[in-house]
Amino acid sequence: QVQLVESGGGLVQAGGSLRLSCAASGIVFSINAMGWYRQAPGKQRELVAAISSGGSKNYADSVKGRFTISRDNAKNTVYLQMNSLKPEDTAVYYCNRWPVTRWDWGQGTQVTVSS
Repeated sequence: QVQLVESGGGLVQAGGSLRLSCAASGIVFSINAMGWYRQAPGKQRELVAAISSGGSKNYADSVKGRFTISRDNAKNTVYLQMNSLKPEDTAVYYCNRWPVTRWDWGQGTQVTVSS
């Protein structure tokens, strides 16, 4: 059974930084591409960044140059470093496989950016 536990969110002023973590269990983490997703109130969940098993990275245009995804296979953890945060980054952030398959979603971590 897959379990994903996100952490690291919080309240930050515009221009600030946060580092999110997602610990995965119940899977062979190293062979799976992983993604960070976010869902703002009233909007659909969207992919923010993804990293392949080999370390290749993809980003949504809205976060390119500001966010960095990374992974530590020894710790079964994927990270999202978020810099130069904007109010429009406010959302609940989730990690999951990329692309999404049948894994359950975790509880997410709230990121709130004040202007």
